[in-house]
Amino acid sequence: MTGAQFLSVAVSLVAAAALTPLVMYLARRWRVIDDPAIAPDRKYHARPTPLLGGVAIILSTWITWGVLLWRHDFSGVDVVQKNIIGLMIAGLIIALGGVLDDKKKLSAKQQIWWMVLAVAVVSASGIGVAYITNPFGGLLRLTTVQWTILTWHTTPYHLTLWADLFTVVWLLGSSYTTKILDGLDGLVSGFGVIGALIVFLLTLRPEVSQTGVGLLALSLVGACAGFLVWNWYPAKIFLGESGSLYIGFMLGALSIISGGKIATALLILGLPILDLVWVIVQRLRAGKSPFTSADRLHLHFRLLDAGLSTRQSVITLYVLVALFGMSTLYVTGIQKIEVLGALLVVMGLLVWWVMYRIAHRKNINP
Repeated sequence: MTGAQFLSVAVSLVAAAALTPLVMYLARRWRVIDDPAIAPDRKYHARPTPLLGGVAIILSTWITWGVLLWRHDFSGVDVVQKNIIGLMIAGLIIALGGVLDDKKKLSAKQQIWWMVLAVAVVSASGIGVAYITNPFGGLLRLTTVQWTILTWHTTPYHLTLWADLFTVVWLLGSSYTTKILDGLDGLVSGFGVIGALIVFLLTLRPEVSQTGVGLLALSLVGACAGFLVWNWYPAKIFLGESGSLYIGFMLGALSIISGGKIATALLILGLPILDLVWVIVQRLRAGKSPFTSADRLHLHFRLLDAGLSTRQSVITLYVLVALFGMSTLYVTGIQKIEVLGALLVVMGLLVWWVMYRIAHRKNINP
């Protein structure tokens, strides 16, 4: 590990571990609390717990990037200064929207506009997908329609229709995937550690060799790990809206900056994406809106209903995400499609086992 890599993970980890108690104090003082009495059927924690944990993670990545910029560690072509500035502004927007949502309980329409603005800032900073590699061969280019909308200090800023549209959809999708996954202590923060670590390991491969992306990934590893110290069961603080969105947002952004590694990100995000699809199908079959959140249909809740403890449920999901995420380091092209198919089979088997266990427990304890 180089000095810059060590510094990236160490600074973010220490910053997150140190800032989280301060955020906990402020959340309690401002009464930004998750009270289990409000929805006892979906809350498993016994006492009111402060939110806003994502603020500590966002601030920690800012501090780390600031140190790395000061040291001129982002000297490669894969990450440039305007990309970092774009990510920092986007993080600020996500933090502001998340704090407001945790405090005021914004409507879904009010929530999403904050994320749309954050994604627009990132796209304007030059982070986008120029092409998608076809696993069956060839490239799908997304830069065929492009306009220059601004030139600032000789740096042009473009509006690239298909690339920017794909970026918006992709980042919103990755952000809301982790938001929906955030249901158990330590689940999404640990998921952030695993996902970002896999991205870092991918950047070490000779054919990839992206030092800047690796530093960004390690800063997220450290920030999530430092927060996880306080977020592990029984959690002393929750991620809140900003944290659950920011982790997915950063994983999605890293997959774009690293050259459109969309299949790689799908393997990392695959389990929560399939969980979301499963939940939507169940809601539609029950005649409910697919966008409701007032139920316990998600896999992490079902694991609890099947008899696993919170720690066992979280570790089970950690292992599955890590196994399929790590596979991206060893497979290429069409093999990634095959692994995605294997993930679908594993998800199906896990769902079958969970439903069997729930039915069995009901028969024992009618």
